[in-house]
Amino acid sequence: MVLEVEGLTVSFPGLFKTVKAVRGIDLKVRRGEILGLVGESGSGKSMTAMSCLGLMPEAARLGGSVKVAGQQVNGASVSQLADLRGGGAAMIFQNPMKALNPFFTVGRQMFDVIGCHRQLSKAQIRAEALSSLEAVSMPDPYLALGKYPHQMSGGQLQRVVIAMALACRPKLLIADEPTTALDVTVQAQIIALLRKLAQEQDLAILFITHNLGVVASLCDRVAVMYAGEVVESGPVGQVFKRPAHPYTLKLMGTVPKLGQGSQPLGFIPGQVPNMAAPPAGCAFNPRCERATGRCVQAAPRVEIGEGHWAACHNTLVKV
Repeated sequence: MVLEVEGLTVSFPGLFKTVKAVRGIDLKVRRGEILGLVGESGSGKSMTAMSCLGLMPEAARLGGSVKVAGQQVNGASVSQLADLRGGGAAMIFQNPMKALNPFFTVGRQMFDVIGCHRQLSKAQIRAEALSSLEAVSMPDPYLALGKYPHQMSGGQLQRVVIAMALACRPKLLIADEPTTALDVTVQAQIIALLRKLAQEQDLAILFITHNLGVVASLCDRVAVMYAGEVVESGPVGQVFKRPAHPYTLKLMGTVPKLGQGSQPLGFIPGQVPNMAAPPAGCAFNPRCERATGRCVQAAPRVEIGEGHWAACHNTLVKV
């Protein structure tokens, strides 16, 4: 198992209240597998990703356990985290332009990253950079090394960032909304690239997004987050064909569909809970049409099928 997250909690103490951003989630990703972590903004997806690399702010209070390639992340020293980032796990972000320095060429930045994490000669570093760019199907890698970020398209920049991450040969790649800033055609190319890399390099990928269509076309498994908790998890095909948690069904209903015509777009009534004072029991119960009195109690983990479960007292699928 490349990524093992057990009982992860992330909170931010304040003067009067503590914001509970992530509340006891469990995740696992194997080699060659792509896990999609989905949910609306503020559900705790990015906080979970940052926790996997030890990139949390000093004010954050972490609980539970996070292991990457067998190495404990929580409580790791600065030097241990430096070794982990790059060689153990790497991350690509939503906006590649912000991830790259506009004052240096792509080559200079790739050389610095590779040289920092791998003991190679200058010639070997250059060869590794070219090899990584070729692996992500970058047109004319030699020319790309001499370009500045502003001289490249959004799709090319995202390929550069992915190549930079892969050059350090990580076991886990965390992708935080990597296709959101790209047009649909380029999105499809990046999705195909990530799938190819997972298969050819036996790479574990944690793919964070709010786009269910991307998850359906890319991921092997999906975990649905709401209010800092995973409410449903399982193989993509099972979860999308037989959603068991009411929130998953509502989330799927907000996606526009061909042939919908003038029918109104689905929405979820109510408001996202205040994470400084989340509701008792299932956090979705104030907005849920199936809520009953027992929903204010801790939600059970109900097994729906092989590897598929939902945290709900009143699942949509009979078990």
